[in-house]
Amino acid sequence: MGTFLRFFGFFTDDNRIDEATGLTEKQKKLVQNTWAVIRKDEVGSGIAVMTAFFNKYPQYQQYFNAFKDVPLPELPNNKRFQAHCASIITALNTVIDSLHDPGLMEASLIGLAERHKNRGQKKQEFQDLKEVIQEVLRQALGRQFTSEVAEAWSKTLDAAFTKIYQVLTV
Repeated sequence: MGTFLRFFGFFTDDNRIDEATGLTEKQKKLVQNTWAVIRKDEVGSGIAVMTAFFNKYPQYQQYFNAFKDVPLPELPNNKRFQAHCASIITALNTVIDSLHDPGLMEASLIGLAERHKNRGQKKQEFQDLKEVIQEVLRQALGRQFTSEVAEAWSKTLDAAFTKIYQVLTV
């Protein structure tokens, strides 16, 4: 009877590790539930990530012709900057939404990495971005960012960025 109910999703083994992502089912749920907070304001969340990124690594703003000469305090009101910020959250939405379909996640990340590789981006830029995303998540989630949530996010970002790094280093 348990197998029958598990087949229809009534029971899941929350501690079973997905070999493709390295995440347990419980960790996937933690990531998806906490991501819902960020997803409520995609543009604002993207602005938080990118302004933190440019504050910490100002040299990276020069990679963006559309807003490379815009002073940092003015960026949040720049529509081209906002559009790029929204696209970052959209890419993260795809990762989070496809945690249960690692093949789809991989295909999306390969496309993203290829586009950035064609523009000359390297692994280091993405490594720095990953670090900033983790910090922004920590700040945005506040007390919800428990050690359990931090571990789930760390594994999620590791899985996603590892795929990006594979493309960038080929």
